Amino acid sequence: MSDIDIARNAKMQKIVEIADKLGIPEDMIEPFGHYKAKIKLDYIDSVKDKPNGKMILVTAINPTPAGEGKTTTTVGLGDALNRIGKNAMIALREPSLGPCFGVKGGAAGGGHAQVVPMEDINLHFTGDFHAITSAHNLLAALIDNHIYWGNKLDIDERRIQWRRVVDMNDRALRSIVNSLGGVANGFPRESGFDITVASEIMAIFCLATDLADLERRLGQMVVAYSRSREPIYARDLGGVGAMVVLLKDAMQPNLVQTLENNPAFIHGGPFANIAHGCNSVMATTTALKLADYVVTEAGFGADLGAEKFLDIKCRKTGLAPSAAVIVATVRALKMNGGVAKEDLGEENVEAVERGVANLIRHVENVKSYGLPVVVAINRFVTDTDAEVAAIQAGVAGYNVDAIVCTHWSDGSAGTEELAKKVVELVDSDVAQFHTLYPDDMPLWDKMKTIATRIYRASDITADAKVRKQFKDLEAAGYGHLPICVAKTQYSFTTDPSLRGAPTDHVVNVREVRLSAGAEFVVAICGDIMTMPGLPSVPSANHIHLDDEGLIQGLF
Repeated sequence: MSDIDIARNAKMQKIVEIADKLGIPEDMIEPFGHYKAKIKLDYIDSVKDKPNGKMILVTAINPTPAGEGKTTTTVGLGDALNRIGKNAMIALREPSLGPCFGVKGGAAGGGHAQVVPMEDINLHFTGDFHAITSAHNLLAALIDNHIYWGNKLDIDERRIQWRRVVDMNDRALRSIVNSLGGVANGFPRESGFDITVASEIMAIFCLATDLADLERRLGQMVVAYSRSREPIYARDLGGVGAMVVLLKDAMQPNLVQTLENNPAFIHGGPFANIAHGCNSVMATTTALKLADYVVTEAGFGADLGAEKFLDIKCRKTGLAPSAAVIVATVRALKMNGGVAKEDLGEENVEAVERGVANLIRHVENVKSYGLPVVVAINRFVTDTDAEVAAIQAGVAGYNVDAIVCTHWSDGSAGTEELAKKVVELVDSDVAQFHTLYPDDMPLWDKMKTIATRIYRASDITADAKVRKQFKDLEAAGYGHLPICVAKTQYSFTTDPSLRGAPTDHVVNVREVRLSAGAEFVVAICGDIMTMPGLPSVPSANHIHLDDEGLIQGLF
C-alpha cells in the first residue's frame, strides 16, 4: 500500500483520548474535528514550572533524490520508545504546501511510521501557515499604504526590505514591480515574493516563547530604511497589535497522533536551507513538560538543520539535546558515492564505502557539539546485507553504533533496537552540549567558523558591499546575533552537485539580511533562492480526487 493508503486505514483515537495520555484536560484543548486539536496557552502556562524531560535530536546526511526518511525515523523512534515502556512524544514541523505540490508530495512520515491525519497535516491543517502569510502581507500592505498617505517616516522606497510571501513554489514572483496602474495604486517600485516558510514572521513564530515575546519580536523587525539611512521598524507602522491578533490562535501548538496512537506536536515550519529549520519553541518546551523523552528533528542535513537547531534554537532558549540520531540510507550514500539515481537498485558496496564519507562528516560535526550520536540506517527492501555492513564498518572507528531500522514496513517493532540505544545514551547523561561559537565573536568570524568547521571550507569570500554589511550590523548593535546560513541543502559546499565530503572549497556570501525580530543574521550563499520554483513535473500533476472523493497522489 502507498503511504496515503496506510494512513487512511489507520485506526485513529479521538484527539481527547490522545490529550488524556498527556494529562491534558479536555477543556484545555481546542479541537479541529475529531483527530487534531490546539493546546490552549493557559494550559501551557500552567505546566511551565514542571521539570523537563530529555530531548533527542534527529538529523540526517545531506538529502538526495533517493530520500533519507528523517521524519519517518523520528516517528518510528517515538513510537518505539513508547513500545519499550517509555513516556515519549514527538515534535515536528508542519509541511509547506510549496514542497507538497512541488517535489515531496507530502511530509508526514511514511509507511507504518506516519503522523495522522496525514491529508490534513499536508494540506491546510489548522491554518497556521495561512495566519503567518496574512500577518506578513498585512505588514507589507501597511508599508505601501504609509508611503501612499504622505510617508511621514520618510521611507526610502529603494531600501524597503520587506517583501510579500505566499506558501507556494512560484518562481514568477521572485522579482516583481508593484503599484502599477496609476496614481491611485501608489508609487511603483521593485519588490518580490518569498515562500511563507522563509518569512521572518515564520522564524519569529517558531522562536517566540509566548504572546508577549511574539509581540516584542514582531515590533523589532527592520522592514525598511529612511532616506537618511535610519532603520524603520515594524512597530513604527502601527500594525504589530493586529499581526499578533492574526497569530494568537496559530501560536497554540497542534496535537495529533502517530499511526500507533502516540501523541505528536506538529507546529511551525521554517525551511532549514533558508531559515533555521526547527519546529516551534512553544511546542518543544511544552512537550518537554509532558513527556520524559521528546524526539524532535531539524530540517535537511546536519550541516544546515542540526547546526541551526544547536546554534540558534538551543542558544536562544537554553535547551540542550541529550543525544542525536543521524539518519542515513544505503541509497543516499550510493548517490554520495557517485551512483546515478536510476542505478541505485543494483548492489554497489564500493559506492557505499565512498559515500560513507558524507555520513562520517556529519557524525564528526554533531559530536563536536558535545553530543553522543547513534546512526539510524533506514533500510529499504533493495538494500543488501553487504551494503548495510559497509555503513556499519565505515563508522565503527568513530565510536558510533549504526543500527538497522525497518520502521517503514514494521512500525515501532522495526526501531526498537534504536530506541534502546537512544535510552542508553540519554540516561547515561554523557552529553556536554555547547554551541559552535560565542555570542561576542564578530559576525564575519561566526560565518567563517561555520564554513570551516562544519562545511570544511578553506575560507569564505564576499564582495566589499557585503563585508561592509557585516560591519554595519555590528555597529548597529547586532554583532551578538548568531548566523543563519542560507545555502543549498544538497552539499557541504554551495554547489548542489558536489556530493560526498568535499574539503578546501570556498563559500561565497552573496548577501546579508538582518532578521532583527528572529534575532539572527541571514548569510545567503551561492545560488540559493528564498522563493523555490516547481520542477518540470511537479507533484501537483499527480494529486487529485478519485471517483469516491478521496485524495490521491499525496505520499
